[in-house]
Amino acid sequence: MFRTFLITIIILTASINIMAQNKTNMDTATFGTGCFWCTEALFDRLNGVNNVLPGYSGSTEGKPSYELVCSGTTKWAEVIQVSYDPEVITFDELLEVFWGTHDPTTLNRQGADVGPQYRSVIFYHNQNQKDRAEHFKKELNDSGIWAKPIVTEISSFISFYEAEKYHLDYYKNNPSNGYCNFVITPKVEKFEKVFSEKLKK
Repeated sequence: MFRTFLITIIILTASINIMAQNKTNMDTATFGTGCFWCTEALFDRLNGVNNVLPGYSGSTEGKPSYELVCSGTTKWAEVIQVSYDPEVITFDELLEVFWGTHDPTTLNRQGADVGPQYRSVIFYHNQNQKDRAEHFKKELNDSGIWAKPIVTEISSFISFYEAEKYHLDYYKNNPSNGYCNFVITPKVEKFEKVFSEKLKK
């Protein structure tokens, strides 16, 4: 809880956002924080987020599938692609949620999920996203919030393949699933407490 508070302070203090001029213009962000079931369940709750799609990004190696990506032998990462209104929620605020809801210091791992497909990654869509991500990564590293350095990959967005349909809204549609019960539900409950002011009403 304290660590998340410090992340919020650092990001809000340093924030120099450029707000979109036209409210109808939606922006796109692409993040990987481990299993995309978890990431989708969190970001979908944010006010200003219009849509969240689970999928695969980070490679040009043909068309990915869940089975292929889960083999850990490709460069694909499990990610979410977020469509959001920058007049309601800024990219900096999305970064706040990104870094506050997973461990960015573990290489190719989140909890029991191990492999390059579960790496911490930001695929930036423009120069501003790259600059903001790199800026806050440095700020957070320098702050000493984590004992180990942040290993989050910050790379240019190349492509995105939407995951198979059964992955969409997986947590919402499978609340009794064991992984959902033991991994996602506690994460969602903590998220809703820490980021209560950013949630959809």
